Amino acid sequence: MSVSCGVECVVILGFSRWFWKRCTYVGSDDSATWPPATPDEFEPVPRVCRLILAVYEPDLRQPKFPPAGGYRLNPDWVVKRVTYQQTLGEAPPYIIYVDHDHREIVLAIRGLNLAKESDYKVLLDNRLGMQMFDGGYVHHGLLKSAIWVLDEESETLKRLWVENGSNYNIVFVGHSLGSGVASLLAVIAANHGDKLGGVPRSKVRCYAVAPARCMSLNLAVKYADVIHSIILQDDFLPRTPTPLEDIFKSVFCLPCLLFVVCLRDTFIPEGRKLKDPRRLYAPGRMYHIVERKFCRCGRYPPEVRTAIPVDGRFEHIVLSCNAISDHGIIWIEREAEKALQRMRESGAETVTTAPNIQKFERLRTKEKEHRDALERAVSLDIPHAVTSLDKENPDSNPQDEESRPSQEEKSADVVLDDKAKPRDSKTNWNEVVKKLMMRDKSGKLRLKRETNNPT
Repeated sequence: MSVSCGVECVVILGFSRWFWKRCTYVGSDDSATWPPATPDEFEPVPRVCRLILAVYEPDLRQPKFPPAGGYRLNPDWVVKRVTYQQTLGEAPPYIIYVDHDHREIVLAIRGLNLAKESDYKVLLDNRLGMQMFDGGYVHHGLLKSAIWVLDEESETLKRLWVENGSNYNIVFVGHSLGSGVASLLAVIAANHGDKLGGVPRSKVRCYAVAPARCMSLNLAVKYADVIHSIILQDDFLPRTPTPLEDIFKSVFCLPCLLFVVCLRDTFIPEGRKLKDPRRLYAPGRMYHIVERKFCRCGRYPPEVRTAIPVDGRFEHIVLSCNAISDHGIIWIEREAEKALQRMRESGAETVTTAPNIQKFERLRTKEKEHRDALERAVSLDIPHAVTSLDKENPDSNPQDEESRPSQEEKSADVVLDDKAKPRDSKTNWNEVVKKLMMRDKSGKLRLKRETNNPT
């Protein structure tokens, strides 16, 4: 009797300790050791959030739901607006906007529409370890959508880039579902700039707002110089390791799902998570907007922290009443604008060096952080991780690359078994399109599953 009572006490104490740690874990703990972001690097974030919101507006000249301060966009610079009727369910709606003030050509993609079946089809078109791409694993449906968008708009983007002197940045931005499509668009464009008129990798940028987990850890770190993820405090989506397709199957009982996932992941060792090559993560460099503190009521002036984490990359579910509301693009835009104004005010008070020198030093720091993250991934034995030397591969022989065509073919495989080993070679664009899509009688690309349907 005494033994059973002792066991019960140990179990109760253990569960109480776990329950206390989970309930007291707040979103700001994920980035507690990260350095603060600078105003220059965070400046585009509120602007790209407004561009994403502009996708929801049918007419920017007469906006129905403008954010505080308005969109601050020139309606004449909107080159193209694509709706659900035009995408035919292949991708979420998007706009192409040429920002002459900031010398950017922006493709902005909206987030998930809960009322559209086509958005769910993109999410559900995936299985764990189903799609290998560029030496890692990615979400199958999001990759198909990204390839469709790039094939549709590559000529438009190429024309705009050439017309503007081949000096503008190509920027892909998206929210939620659109963030996954935008991230994979950036990965493709960074590797296949010839599709856009020879755009170099240094001119490709992506801002994934409330990012979806869409690529394996080695790719998330590898493209940290291209992709920037923006997360508001307790946002559930970047933290939920459950596949996207399972999350949105349970969207109407999402709090219950988050609690179950939180309980399950408690018993999965960190090393096991890191060594699973099929596990997907939020991509790129992370910018965490923090505005709430533990056991404090209300919101505080937001601060922004940034890093390229490898281990501890938003792996803990936050049991918070704000986990879902922090995913909203309206709140993210509002808090990002506040954070930027606060950074500018504090920066103006503490300026000690010339702005150009500050930018140069910060650029060197970001490059070093990227190299350190790549080396950290290799030291932790992350599957298929590469160092900066391997990524650039300066000593490679072009003849050797031509003698290994099978690597490019394998990197475009659609369905792989668990024993498949990704390659580090660049994915061949034509092979990707051939594997994933077909052209109909009119010459337009269609998903293979669509072309097989009887008409």
